[in-house]
Amino acid sequence: MHRLFILVALVVLLVAPLGAQAPEGWRVRVDESQNAQDPDDTPNLKVATVGDGMRVTGGPAGTFWNPAHSVSGNYTVKGNFTLMRPSSHTNYYGLIFGGNALDGANQRYVYFLVAQDGTFLIRHRNGVTVNDVKESTPHNAVRRPDNTGRSVNALEVRVAGDTISYLVNGTVVHTTPKTGVTASTDGLVGVRVNHVLDVQVDGFQRQPS
Repeated sequence: MHRLFILVALVVLLVAPLGAQAPEGWRVRVDESQNAQDPDDTPNLKVATVGDGMRVTGGPAGTFWNPAHSVSGNYTVKGNFTLMRPSSHTNYYGLIFGGNALDGANQRYVYFLVAQDGTFLIRHRNGVTVNDVKESTPHNAVRRPDNTGRSVNALEVRVAGDTISYLVNGTVVHTTPKTGVTASTDGLVGVRVNHVLDVQVDGFQRQPS
């Protein structure tokens, strides 16, 4: 049985290390909510190491990163995401990049996510403000759950020159200039899993291009 542990998201403790049962060095920031009608108000987030990856079951939404995973210039970040079972409603999961001050009030990053309904989106977070870079958009490259309830999507972000390419299962689904994300692409890379999801993350990599 996979080893599990529970992270309790207190208002005064939004960021915590993921202990020895998760990939070494990884940290999590749980989205804060004080609204009982919001799934992010649920305090428990379960994380288990599975092979070289991790399984995230929520609970609230979480942003996951390792402080050692900082990149700059031209690079690629990628990961394989298995939705273990459908959510009760559409929720997104995937990659973050250009991360800065992730444990502070002025957190900044761009995220590239997919959902079980076959859509993807790209957003930029700056503190509490979130802006669409690309609104929720359907694409045939995004795999939906099969008859087992699972779907596997390989996500990739390529930063090269002044262009950012966003790929799902090897297909470019969108491109933007660096200026189009309203943030520097230099910084931390990692993973985001929104609330009430059960997602296995494998093959997370970052490499210079």
